[in-house]
Amino acid sequence: MLSIEEYQAKFSEYLKEYMAFNEPNNLYEPIQYILDLGGKRLRPTLTLLATDIFGGDYKNSLNTALAIELFHNFSLMHDDIMDDAPLRRGEQTVHEKWDLNAGILSGDAMLILAYKLFENYEPNIFRELAELFSKTALQVCEGQQYDIDFETRDDVTLTEYLKMIEYKTAVLIGAAMKMGAIVARASNTDQDKIYEFGKNLGIAFQIQDDYLDAFGDPESFGKQIGGDIIENKKTFLYLKAIAFCDSEEMVQLEHLYSIYPEAIEEKVNTVKQIFESTGSAEATKMEIEVYTLKAFSVLSTLDLSEDKKDLLKQFGEELMNRKV
Repeated sequence: MLSIEEYQAKFSEYLKEYMAFNEPNNLYEPIQYILDLGGKRLRPTLTLLATDIFGGDYKNSLNTALAIELFHNFSLMHDDIMDDAPLRRGEQTVHEKWDLNAGILSGDAMLILAYKLFENYEPNIFRELAELFSKTALQVCEGQQYDIDFETRDDVTLTEYLKMIEYKTAVLIGAAMKMGAIVARASNTDQDKIYEFGKNLGIAFQIQDDYLDAFGDPESFGKQIGGDIIENKKTFLYLKAIAFCDSEEMVQLEHLYSIYPEAIEEKVNTVKQIFESTGSAEATKMEIEVYTLKAFSVLSTLDLSEDKKDLLKQFGEELMNRKV
């Protein structure tokens, strides 16, 4: 077993070897660019970790981990277009640095490259990986559509929101871990359990992302602070605030979420004040812990040594306390 940092380093080395793309440059340079931006490499690290935990060799899951990372960055590239986001990981988004055509076409190429990586496995594993990948990719698209739909709805519930982030974010984290287990030939029971562990961590991760979008440090977070507020996104923070606020605050919050004002900074600051005064900010931090503990509860049902469980728990705790 390696440390989390060692898995990340091994994946980064493999990714660097892989990124020797061919012409045309205008197709492959945007792919190289977004992959070079780095990020947490959360999903591929979990794939390698899961393979090792279930007795496999993490090297055998490097192609699967790379497929997961390619798909994740493909979805980010297209999300940035839909959100008209100017920054990704502190740098220009692909459609800003190049243009919309580059963002669309290079993103499409990344999805195809991800599928091709499964061709490196023998038929039975290829089929299992491809089936889970296809199911997960479609769920991510469904989650993105829910997210878009919620922007123009005034009646979004917490239940609907949690389903949206489960599909948009959490299922890919769960699938990343299950794919590692598939490569290791773990039992179906263990595959399903590690998926649940990853999915619950993914929900905690997304709620944390929502919190950091409003209250994170702009330099370390790497994205525009208040972006969700500017785009009127019904995040966990917003929905909790609506549930907690009095009638006057509700009118003010609903009004702010119905406009795209020129005074963007004023809107963001006012909304953040409401999030704090209503107790929404604190409730959101508590919910991050709730889903992290749900993930940890799955560990007790896995037939793994305590040191392996501790490594998974360490990873979850680091996610819960992250700043980026």
